[in-house]
Amino acid sequence: MAKKEKITRFEVTFKQDGSMSAPGFCICVDKETGVNYIYSYWGETGGLTPLLDQDGKPVITKDGKELL
Repeated sequence: MAKKEKITRFEVTFKQDGSMSAPGFCICVDKETGVNYIYSYWGETGGLTPLLDQDGKPVITKDGKELL
């Protein structure tokens, strides 16, 4: 049986650890589409949403640079 190659589609580009009194955050980039997502967590709960710019459009990163 062939060994499966591990493919990582998402890359964490920023992480801020939380505490008992403050939530934690991380920004993940989908390497196929370039769309940035923000994940917020506090204790055992969390949520994920696209990261939006000031015009309400998704933040897109290609080759390590944000596209405007």
